[in-house]
Amino acid sequence: MKRKILALLGGTLLSGMAMAGGYQVNLASQRQIGMGHTGTGIYSGTSSIFFNPGAMSFLRENGVTIGASGLISKIAYRAPEPSGAEAMTDNSLGTPFQAYGVFGINDKMKVGLGVYTPFGSNVNWGDEWNGRFGLTELTLQAIYIQPTLSYQITDQLGVGVGFIYAIGGVNLQRNVPLQNEEGDYGKAELDGSANGVGFNAGIFFKPSEKLSFGLNYRSKVNMEVENGDVIFTSLPTTPVIASRFPAGTQFDATLPLPATLTLGIGFMPTEDWTIAVDVSHVGWSAYKSLRFDYTAEVNGSKVAENARNYDDAFIYRIGAEYKVSDAVALRAGAYYDGTPVQDGYLTPETPDSDSRGLSAGIGYAVSDNISIDASFLYINKKQRTDASDLSGGIAGTYKSVAYIPGIGLNFKF
Repeated sequence: MKRKILALLGGTLLSGMAMAGGYQVNLASQRQIGMGHTGTGIYSGTSSIFFNPGAMSFLRENGVTIGASGLISKIAYRAPEPSGAEAMTDNSLGTPFQAYGVFGINDKMKVGLGVYTPFGSNVNWGDEWNGRFGLTELTLQAIYIQPTLSYQITDQLGVGVGFIYAIGGVNLQRNVPLQNEEGDYGKAELDGSANGVGFNAGIFFKPSEKLSFGLNYRSKVNMEVENGDVIFTSLPTTPVIASRFPAGTQFDATLPLPATLTLGIGFMPTEDWTIAVDVSHVGWSAYKSLRFDYTAEVNGSKVAENARNYDDAFIYRIGAEYKVSDAVALRAGAYYDGTPVQDGYLTPETPDSDSRGLSAGIGYAVSDNISIDASFLYINKKQRTDASDLSGGIAGTYKSVAYIPGIGLNFKF
């Protein structure tokens, strides 16, 4: 019993229903979402701050972009036989967003600022499902703030780097397998804020009008939670239980947001067509375990630690844009995102599996200075069954899908 209670308090901290491998959310630009979220090896406008700071130096005009997506996600669960109990999440709408601004110091040097949400969503299983002692609800928000500098070394080569300051917050709730005098199960809630630092660097090379290459590296960011609150409610009111779950307990924890290395290629066979291919290596192996250090003993221990043992993973993307006219551009894309979660380590916070994404988008130039981008992304995660509990997870079969519309506004000056 002691090990089970510690496990339910030591689950994943910042890993909500992020519809990408592990706990990522790849929704950094409405134009690029429409193209399968490619963008490292092509001009991607102000969103080069995210995709490849080296390409930012090639922008000829100053610009500002704001955009947001509506993340509508569902996870279905079926318990192992003979129970076969089923559950479905009731997730609220997630709203990942991005804002970019780029300003030219001179013809060669550009400065920019990006604010975007590469991690963030929510999952709500409710209090009745089979795994309520593992998780009932999780809400996550992570925001990257990235000032960026880019320099065009030659007419064909540009480099850039950005400093990342990440801030975020998390609220995780679970039922405790102890009933109070009214017959209600106790609840444990972990609530805290987090921050970390990193960098984003890129090289962009365009040897001809029809071909371009990009290399981008976003570093690992260790999100540090200090003095988060551990809140216990609805527990039995006996002195023994109160001593095992003391009020006013706080916790510290660290979660690695992994490094990503991306190689991108752009091909422009005509003035109207742009084709892009990206291949990303995500360093998920940095996520070995999640450890909580408590300021007081919780059920007899000041430490809770669960193994994660993620593997590194690859993402393969392809996208295209066709300019129907000077005002209208049509886009489409697809990607395959391999899961980093090994068998035996599946958890209800991130019931992850290999993902397939299909996207479409449209761009419309309202005027010479103003344009609008709209996108739609459908993500289908492969059904996955996990019968082991090496990470304190809930055994069973999981299936996830997401529908993600988005819109963005661009202003050039």
